[in-house]
Amino acid sequence: MSVRQPHRTLPADLLASAEWRDACRRRDFPHIFRLVKVKAGIYPAQIATLCDMTPSRVGEVAAGRRGLAHIDVIERVSDGLRIPGAMLGLAHRPWEIPSVPSSDAPPSSCTSTAAPDTWVTWEATPEGAEYVDDLFALADGHITASSLVALRSSAEDYWHRDDQHGAAALRPAVVGHLRYVTQLGHGCTQEFRGELRSLAAELARMAGWAYFDACRYSTARAYLAQALKLSLDQADRLFVANVLQTMSLQAMYDSNPMNALALACQAQDTARAAVDQPLVMSMLYLREAFAQAMLSDSPACHAAIDEAHRQYDRARGREQEAPFWARYFDEAKLIVDTGIALARLGEAPRAEPLIAEGLRRENGSRQRGRAFHAFWLASTQLQQGALDRACDSAGVALDLLAVVDSPRVKAHIRDFHQRLTPYARATPVIAFEQRMREVFC
Repeated sequence: MSVRQPHRTLPADLLASAEWRDACRRRDFPHIFRLVKVKAGIYPAQIATLCDMTPSRVGEVAAGRRGLAHIDVIERVSDGLRIPGAMLGLAHRPWEIPSVPSSDAPPSSCTSTAAPDTWVTWEATPEGAEYVDDLFALADGHITASSLVALRSSAEDYWHRDDQHGAAALRPAVVGHLRYVTQLGHGCTQEFRGELRSLAAELARMAGWAYFDACRYSTARAYLAQALKLSLDQADRLFVANVLQTMSLQAMYDSNPMNALALACQAQDTARAAVDQPLVMSMLYLREAFAQAMLSDSPACHAAIDEAHRQYDRARGREQEAPFWARYFDEAKLIVDTGIALARLGEAPRAEPLIAEGLRRENGSRQRGRAFHAFWLASTQLQQGALDRACDSAGVALDLLAVVDSPRVKAHIRDFHQRLTPYARATPVIAFEQRMREVFC
C-alpha cells in the first residue's frame, strides 16, 4: 500500500452544498467520489491512497459496480477525505473534535480549589449548601414511591420558575434539594437508589445552571461535573448529552470556543448512540452552531443550522416523546436560536428578522428567555447602525429585568451599554442610560 498523502480539506462550498449533503446522507459513494474529483480535484488514485483502498476498488465504487457497506471502510473514507462524520451518519471523527480537559479535573481557567476527586463525588460539595444542614434533622429519611414523585415534580418546577424569573433566587432551594436527595440516597433501599441518583443528577445540573446564570462559573463547573458523573453512572445517554451541551454553553461564556465545540460534538455523539430523538438532536446541533459561529467558521455553522432544522422537521408530532428537559425547545426557540447563531457569526441582516419572529412567537411566561433574546435583537440592530431600534429593543430587556433576576442577562445589557459609547450624545442613548440607572440603581 502506498504511503498516505497529507490530508486535504474539502472546499467549504462543496461541504455546504445541498447536492453534497444529500449524497452523503444517502451514502451515495459513486456520487461522492465524482463530486470530490470535480469540486476538490482529488482523483481516484488519490482517493485510494487517502482511504486505504485499492485503485481498482475505488474505480468500481465510482462506476457504481460495487458498494461500501462495512462501517470500518466508511469510516476510512470519512477520515481520508475529511468528510465530517455526521454527514455520513457516523459519530464525530477524532480529527473533528478538539481536545478538552478530562472530566475529573477542572479546566485550566477554573479557579476552584477543590481536589479532583470532589468533582465526581455522590455528595454535594460545592459552596452554598451548608445552611440546609439543620433542615436534615426535620426529615425522617424515609423514601416511598409517592415521595419520589413529589421530589421529581419539585425539580421540574424549578425549571419552570427559572424560565420565568431566572435562577438567582432558586439556588438555595436547588442546592438544599440536592443535599437532601443525596442524603436519602445513602440510606435508601436498592429499589429507589437508581431513581434517586437520576434525580440527583438532574438537581446537580440545575445547580450548575443556576450558578452559570449567576456568572459564577467555577462553582457551576463543579456541579456540572457532579451531574455528569451521576448521569454516566445511570447510563442515561440522553441526559449525559444534556449535561455536555450545558457545559458547552458555559465554555462559550468562558471564552473557550474550542472546548465548546468539542463538548457539543460529544453531546451529539452521545445522544445519537441512544434512542432516536430528533428534538434533542436539533437542540444539540444549534449548540454546535453557536460554537462554530464563535470560531468564525461560517460553512460549519450553516451546516449545523441546516441539520438542526432538518432534525426539528423530523421531530414534528413527536414532541411528547422527548425528555421533559428538551420540550422547551419549540419552533420559536429554534427560530430565535438560529438568529442568535447568525448574529454571533456577524450576519446581522439575516439574524434580526429571525430573532424578532422568535420573540413574537415566544411563550410570554418565559421572561428570562425573552429578556435574553431582546438583548440579541438589540445587538443585531446596533450592528446595522439602527440606533433607535437597538435602544428600544434593549429597553424591552431592561423592562423584563424588573421580574427577572439573572446576572447573566444583566451582564449582556451592560456589555450592550459599553458598545453605545461612540454614540453617547445621541438622544436614544441618553434615554437608554436613564432607564439603565433606574433599573441598576
